[in-house]
Amino acid sequence: MSGLNKDQLPIDLNLSELGSPPRRWFRKRYLLVLLIPVFMFSGGVLGMYFEPLGLQKFYALTGLQPGGGSDAPIALPPDIELPPKMAETMLPTDVVGLARVMPRGDVAVVAAPYGAGDARVAEILVAEGDSVAKGTPLAPLARLDNRTALEGAVLMAEANLAIRKASLMQTRAAVAASRDEAQAALDQAIATAAEATTNLARTEELFQRAVATQATLDSARTAAASAGLAVSRAEVTLTRFASLALDDQPDVVVATRNVEAAEADLARAKLDLDRALVVAPIAGTILDIRATPGQRPPADGIMDMGDTGTMMAEVEVWQDRIAAVQLGQPVELAAPALGQSLLGTVESIGLTVGRQGLISDDAAENKDARVIRVLVVLDDASSLVAARFTNLEVIARIDTTAGARGTP
Repeated sequence: MSGLNKDQLPIDLNLSELGSPPRRWFRKRYLLVLLIPVFMFSGGVLGMYFEPLGLQKFYALTGLQPGGGSDAPIALPPDIELPPKMAETMLPTDVVGLARVMPRGDVAVVAAPYGAGDARVAEILVAEGDSVAKGTPLAPLARLDNRTALEGAVLMAEANLAIRKASLMQTRAAVAASRDEAQAALDQAIATAAEATTNLARTEELFQRAVATQATLDSARTAAASAGLAVSRAEVTLTRFASLALDDQPDVVVATRNVEAAEADLARAKLDLDRALVVAPIAGTILDIRATPGQRPPADGIMDMGDTGTMMAEVEVWQDRIAAVQLGQPVELAAPALGQSLLGTVESIGLTVGRQGLISDDAAENKDARVIRVLVVLDDASSLVAARFTNLEVIARIDTTAGARGTP
């Protein structure tokens, strides 16, 4: 082929086959053109999701709603699926969070009395749904099987108190009798001393007349001195009883203190007897009973109760949305299980940021979101409906455009 010229080459022979450089149709700049739409789409999704301040003002001015053409609004917690009716009326300014329905003051746990030891439940005296008063021993919620032993302790304390009171009466009578005896002894000693003094004077006169002997005179003098000493001794004895009132006598005081100690023992025994009774810590309704007769009281309490007359909801609000929440704002609680919504107002806002608690039971879906708990009090009609559904999970929507409490 070396002898052929260009015009003599076969018509299907391409010049590129003769070693000319290949033509590169793909350039790196074309890759940037392909990535620009991807970046724009990703930026739009992120912007719609996080809603920066400028985008929020745009929606406020135009009245448009983000996600209006989808089944669920944008920028909501990922584990919240709004009911259709709530999603249709969702506004960008609304704050949404998971919530649970609870009685006012939350659920109260009724535990066994302190110091009940290893006592078992002997009898349950209430049923779920019963309304009970607070701390009424005459109408307990349950009885424990240590009541018989505690009643025996009360009877023994009463018997001991009776003995102590009898001993006090005996001591008082003995002290009074001793005081009377001391007075009588003093009177007798005074009379004897007077007689001895008279006899001494007469004996001295007879001795002066030489009628009485020296021995008789000495005997009279000794008798008079002894009588004087007896008077002094009787006075001292009487002073011991006469210087203080009967109730202030040492023996009476000791006996009185023994009575007081016995009374304290009886009071303690009666308090111990109350440990056999389980009473209500608050006034409310019995929600759940976790123990049966013969069973040791569970560590988490015998039963649960709460004030269901006024129901509340504990809402978990994301920390980046809490600034828009104020007291008195209206709240709608969507309860798919009830087929209707509950209404209430914001009553209090928590002071601490904690971990999200109202999450799915699936560990793979659990989030470590930081939330603030907001308490919502339900109105009377909603409280009546929610009274039977303590701990029901609902979705709360707080209308932040309504303003704070006291403002229109």
